[in-house]
Amino acid sequence: MDKNTITGFVLIGLVLLFFTWLNRPTPEQIEARRTQDSIARVEQAKRLEEIRLQEERTPADAEMRDDALSDSAAMAEKESRFGVFASSVDGSEEYAQLENERLELRISSKGGQVSYARLKDYTTHDSLPLILFEGDESSIDFTLITATNRVVNTADLYFTPIEGSDPNTVTMRLKAGDKGYLDFIYTLTDDYMLHYTIRGQGLNGILSPGTNALDVKWNQLIRQQEKGRKYEDQYTGLYYKFVADDVENLNVSGNRSERIPNRLRWIAYKDKFFSTILISDDGFESTTLDSRQLASGAYLKRFNTVTSLPFDLQGREATSLRYYFGPNQYSQLKSYDKDASAGEQLDMEKLVPLGASVFRWMNQYFILPIFDFLGRHISNMGLVILLLTLIVKMAIFPLTYKGYMSSAKMRVLRPQVEALNAKYPGQDKALERQKATMDLYSRAGASPMSGCLPMLLQMPILIALYMLFPASIELRHQSFLWAQDLSAYDAVISWDAYIPIVSPYFGNHISLFCLLMVIVNVVYAKFNMDMTNTGQQQMPGMKFMMIYMMPLMLLVFLNQSASGLSYYYFISTLITILQTLSFRYLINEEKLLAKLEANKKKPSKKSGFMKRLEDMQKQQQEVLRKQQNQKRK
Repeated sequence: MDKNTITGFVLIGLVLLFFTWLNRPTPEQIEARRTQDSIARVEQAKRLEEIRLQEERTPADAEMRDDALSDSAAMAEKESRFGVFASSVDGSEEYAQLENERLELRISSKGGQVSYARLKDYTTHDSLPLILFEGDESSIDFTLITATNRVVNTADLYFTPIEGSDPNTVTMRLKAGDKGYLDFIYTLTDDYMLHYTIRGQGLNGILSPGTNALDVKWNQLIRQQEKGRKYEDQYTGLYYKFVADDVENLNVSGNRSERIPNRLRWIAYKDKFFSTILISDDGFESTTLDSRQLASGAYLKRFNTVTSLPFDLQGREATSLRYYFGPNQYSQLKSYDKDASAGEQLDMEKLVPLGASVFRWMNQYFILPIFDFLGRHISNMGLVILLLTLIVKMAIFPLTYKGYMSSAKMRVLRPQVEALNAKYPGQDKALERQKATMDLYSRAGASPMSGCLPMLLQMPILIALYMLFPASIELRHQSFLWAQDLSAYDAVISWDAYIPIVSPYFGNHISLFCLLMVIVNVVYAKFNMDMTNTGQQQMPGMKFMMIYMMPLMLLVFLNQSASGLSYYYFISTLITILQTLSFRYLINEEKLLAKLEANKKKPSKKSGFMKRLEDMQKQQQEVLRKQQNQKRK
């Protein structure tokens, strides 16, 4: 160790000794420290005495102390999690009731939401009160973000009912601190519409300053209300309407989920005859819709919606919503657009499945007005369907007559067609035989296609009626003859055993109207096949298909459907048979044949259709000749 290092250590030691001497306690400080030590010893003795006394206390005193500590800890935890909403975490569930002639609603203080909805004018298929949902079958939950970044859900909190002067209005208030609150205001009108307003007061500084919308989750289980689960499920779906645009829906079969970035005007949870619709005047943003299929049990499906709504944090503007709890009745839903401008119409009547494009148009402007008119004056819906069928048959009578006349022309020319078949036998002369037959029809003024056109023109009306009857709530629980409910199947034979293939598609019953409809269709198909036989060769098995297979398919498809639809097809086919018999009796076929023979002597004027048909035949003949020449080579 060198001299400089030793000198450094010595100097450091001298500095430490100097500071130790400089900071030594004075006599007064030493005395004060002795006093503090005495006081500490006295305090320790007191604490030991308190511990001894606490150990001698009764068990009840210990429990009271522990409860006080646990309550304090629980409150601290609530305040940590819910902030200013901590006082609303605990409470007892109370209900406020709103009621008119059509609806009975209950508003729960837990979540401040509608927890019960009953339609007074309707019952289930087994005569129980028709309840859309009750208790936890439905939930609407708003997410609140506090200024301290806490996430609070309204479904977890208890609201306070606020009494007002209007008996049709209920206010549920969620307290937020001393002066702030969030109000859910419900006002029931005299029909199926419930007005729902959300308004905040004093929430600036309580909720996040960036709050301009509320996230909301809306869930509901859809009860089975009708007798036929399969067909009710086919009409049960989640529908929605774009703002100033059309109505769409998730596919009703299976599980479906879809995210919709565009604004929506309303979202509907729809079963076959009833709907719960949530309508926003300002629109829903960034919506995710989800539909889950339930294979069995008391519920058909579970619908879920996650979306957001505009919200004014300052409380100047309210968020306006509406609930519709009611029937899927076309006239009722259409009435809400009575005074609305084109861009503001709700179009909720599109929840009634009347078909697409021309079929819906046919129902809206032709069939439904007649159906509603008859329903207002006749209480028996079986008679209404009968009269409606007669009116439709009268409307399409000219087409039916034209179709019959076409088949009658073909029938009286059958001997001549058979002669041509004998003149040009075999497959190798098929084109010559076909050309000769078409020449015969052309010269006589008959056309095989003229009978098809009237049938095609009738199809929109027939399909429109097929869409109308199963979806008509007017037929629900309306009895006729043996059918207790024209909107459901009319089982005359039922069984409980599950039969593979049969039970899923046919059901465990036989519907009488459906069976009668099939029998009448078999009779008509056989009768019509004989009458329209033109003498031309038919595809093998076609006769069996038309007479037996087609009616059998109708039996499978319609056995579980509405008996009103089968009843309509039954009487419609009966009327068609009667019309055909009348035509056969009234039309003199000998005079008709004479007229056709006279037409042959006139200069033939080929229509554009017949010319195109002849051109196609010539092309086919040319192709066939080329094929035959290639085979010879």
